[in-house]
Amino acid sequence: MTAGIKTIIYPVKDLAGAKSLFNTLLGTEPVMDEPYYVGYRVAGQDIGLDPHGHSKGMTGPLAYWHVDDIEADVKKLLEAGAETVQAIQDVGGGKLTASLKDADGNAIGLIQPA
Repeated sequence: MTAGIKTIIYPVKDLAGAKSLFNTLLGTEPVMDEPYYVGYRVAGQDIGLDPHGHSKGMTGPLAYWHVDDIEADVKKLLEAGAETVQAIQDVGGGKLTASLKDADGNAIGLIQPA
């Protein structure tokens, strides 16, 4: 079902400030730097800064499990008791994401790479 957690997205209110902090923390410049998303690739992981994350219901960093078939995996998780937070959406270039929560309110992110 999964290839592991390879992506973590942080909701941020001040994108420029967050970018400065993460440039320092990660010791590198972003590989994607847009007004709607700043992304880094470090040690095989994708780290993202989402200035719209809070408006999407994110309350903190969200780890994304990489999957091959997001539709099938979302269906399985819903059948197992998860609830949809964010339905499957194309975030660009055919990359699909979704987020759910378990019965305890813990966030579960899924991503299907393009």
